[in-house]
Amino acid sequence: MAGPSQATAQTVVVLGGGVGGVTTANRLRRRLHRRHRVLLINRDDDFTFAASYLWVMSGGRRAHQVTRPLRALERRGIDVLIGDIEHIDPAARRVTVAGREITADHLVVSLVSDYATEYIDGLADHGETYATLAGAERLAPKIAALTTGRVLVVTAAPLYRCPAAPYESALLIDANLRHAGRRHDVTVALHSAEPAPMGVAGANVSRAVTSLLEDRAIEYRPAHQITSVEAGRAEFDDGASEPFDLLVYMPPIRSPRVVADSALHSDSGWIEVDRETFATKFPGVYAIGDNTQVPLSVGKPLPRAGVFAHAQAHVVADNIAATIRGEVPNATFEGRGGCFVETGFAKAGYGSGDFYAEPAPEVTLRRPSRRSHLEKALFEFNVMHRWL
Repeated sequence: MAGPSQATAQTVVVLGGGVGGVTTANRLRRRLHRRHRVLLINRDDDFTFAASYLWVMSGGRRAHQVTRPLRALERRGIDVLIGDIEHIDPAARRVTVAGREITADHLVVSLVSDYATEYIDGLADHGETYATLAGAERLAPKIAALTTGRVLVVTAAPLYRCPAAPYESALLIDANLRHAGRRHDVTVALHSAEPAPMGVAGANVSRAVTSLLEDRAIEYRPAHQITSVEAGRAEFDDGASEPFDLLVYMPPIRSPRVVADSALHSDSGWIEVDRETFATKFPGVYAIGDNTQVPLSVGKPLPRAGVFAHAQAHVVADNIAATIRGEVPNATFEGRGGCFVETGFAKAGYGSGDFYAEPAPEVTLRRPSRRSHLEKALFEFNVMHRWL
């Protein structure tokens, strides 16, 4: 049966103003006649480019450089509604925002995961994180002021956003200290809850990242789960106690509350989708990015990273546009993607490959270079100046 006619006005509602949501809205607007409405809903007024938070942490950016008002999308013909999303009814494709009900012909859920610092007693009270813009801003002067002591970087759980980020943070802190001539007086240690760095990308990538840490004399301990924190000391599940002068953490994550309270919520705790089209079990409802769970052959989920949300957004937007035009939707996500691994000194590595490969993802990590660092800076420029 043919889809809705191009002449019939349709409304597409996109939930979430991160990379996935903004990409979806932009691509839909370019592919649809202006009679069709594209509405983006987000709880905050601004888009912030999370991939640059580490640069804010290390002093390479200021908050205003990685922030844009979402209402700038209105210049492109995208409607923007700012407000708390209180309820999602996927069967009716209806959302409630600040008491107002909005019904969509097509619904895209692209909400970021919630941080669950309360899972680790004392973590938020005695540590700092680069996982939020405000946290990265607080960290910057603390890192700049380090002259002696011990920096302890931890992943607070095996499941977190952006697999490379904890390792990047340790490398960037090390680079800052070396640049300031203070590294010999400051110890940098990284204790990770996962058994190997960026394990979802395979053993070769894990070995390459481990080598980067070793080359910079960063103490590394894998499979070491932090359990609680008090002032100046972190406790771990094996009974070990580690001192610190500055604790830097990547927080645990959980499904967004509004998803957890909806029929979208699955036994996995996340939204389950078709891994090629990102369609949910509800007709006309799609989910991309953080709030989805896409199992891989190695028993780990597809990383929750902006590069994948960006690619998934293209697939979903193209299929919705085709459906509205009465065409057969045929766009698919093939599991390919890559991310930059910042190492400091204006260099970055680049890991990329096929995460859907069998029997395991086929990913390689390009050696750190100035070229890769500049490529990331160019991507940041395109996002901040061409998307909004």
